[in-house]
Amino acid sequence: MNDKWNSKVGFVMAAIGSAVGLGNLWRFPYVAASHGGGAFLLPYFFAIITAGIPILMLEYTIGKTYRGGAPAAFARINKKFEWLGWVQVMISFIIFVYYLAIVVWTLSYCVFSVNQAWGNDPQGFFVKFLGVTDSAHNLGGIQTNLLIPFIIVWVIAAFAMYRGISKGVEQICRIGLPVLLVLTVILVVRGVTLPNASAGLEYMFKPQWHMLKNPNVWVAAYGQIFFSLSIAFGIMISYSSYLPKEEDVVNTAFITATANHGFEIFAGIGVFSILGFMAGSQGVPVEKVASQGVGLAFMVFPQAISELPAMKGLIGVCFFGALFVAGITSLISISQVVVTGIEGKFSFKSHKQATTIVLIPALVVSLLFVTGAGLNILDIMDAFVNNVGLAFSGLLELFLLMWLSKPEKFRMLANEYSNFSVGKWWTYSLKIITLALLGVMAVLNTVQYITKGYGEYKQIDINIFGWGALVVIIVFAIIFTTRKGRDGYDTLEGIEELVFEEA
Repeated sequence: MNDKWNSKVGFVMAAIGSAVGLGNLWRFPYVAASHGGGAFLLPYFFAIITAGIPILMLEYTIGKTYRGGAPAAFARINKKFEWLGWVQVMISFIIFVYYLAIVVWTLSYCVFSVNQAWGNDPQGFFVKFLGVTDSAHNLGGIQTNLLIPFIIVWVIAAFAMYRGISKGVEQICRIGLPVLLVLTVILVVRGVTLPNASAGLEYMFKPQWHMLKNPNVWVAAYGQIFFSLSIAFGIMISYSSYLPKEEDVVNTAFITATANHGFEIFAGIGVFSILGFMAGSQGVPVEKVASQGVGLAFMVFPQAISELPAMKGLIGVCFFGALFVAGITSLISISQVVVTGIEGKFSFKSHKQATTIVLIPALVVSLLFVTGAGLNILDIMDAFVNNVGLAFSGLLELFLLMWLSKPEKFRMLANEYSNFSVGKWWTYSLKIITLALLGVMAVLNTVQYITKGYGEYKQIDINIFGWGALVVIIVFAIIFTTRKGRDGYDTLEGIEELVFEEA
């Protein structure tokens, strides 16, 4: 691999840029609000300790040691494990094409925020803006008003992807993260100074102890950690494959996780403060305005902005600007998983050629999300790919590496260049606690979707865009796994003594 990070700071900023995304500013508030507010924080912090940091550490170790994207790294651990790497690549590909659509919306809303173009009916405006049809299979044609922001986002993503790790991804994150922090600080400061902001903060931090008995709260907490930290779908393995051999992955994992979750809580303070103000002005409970999924960002928050006593345009631009910057840095990192995976196995004349091979089908598929059915398709795909696909990806990753390999060797590799060593708690946590909870999460989500469907969507839409997306992931994972790779693809000179015995 010729490309590499310019410095450890560059890698850490890119890793944080990947982790800090829409999951922090948008998903975290509504997931927390839907699962007891403060009660959600306890299993959330427990999930960070038992799953987030340990898995991040594991993936950094795998990428750095085996010098490849997810497919190559798993193949070098054990030839029989390569298929899981391609599952993660395909999960990333699908997330990339629909994640791009949300970034397009945030860019548009940055402009709308200047004069609150949504007027007195943010919900109706959002539906009209997207040209939402009555079902996922009724495409309704390309929405021309989305094409300009769609092209802008694609140009930024393609620019970073073509320039590679050091000149593209790293530079975008070096610029984007400080901008994101400034926008978020403005949002938080304005939020906590609003009337009734304390009601939102109380709901965010005050536990409802009875909610801890609900297994769905724990499942949601683990799901948020996976989504937020970008683990189990190849990103951190790909990123760490460009690290020098002497990198301290234990310390770096703690830094990345602490920065990500610290930002998540900090941004949550701003969001819940504004939601508390909105709830107070309407005379309704905070949870009623906070737990509306996609609607939180594009329906509820615009309404809250319109009700602000002052600085409406600034707060709107800061909120949607922060969403845009967080989204674009994460988008680029997700795309890197696919490029690194493809480039690692097949022979290309250059990095740009490999990038083009990924960009063309991604561009074609992403057009689905600028049709009138885009919102419906995105909602279904996101639910199935994250709640089923990603859950099983994490479950299988831990099963293969913790039970069918030698987990103590992974711990030794993680500790090799670390300033402080990680103890055996790490192995036991991944092997037992995290694996068991992931298994429960994956099974519960799958059973629910089989027996109850998803939302109010028709079964044909669920079959095509939900189960169908999972089938596409499996089929293409099989195709890529069975294709012959370039010479030396599944071996790596210099680490023969570290390669595990095949299961």
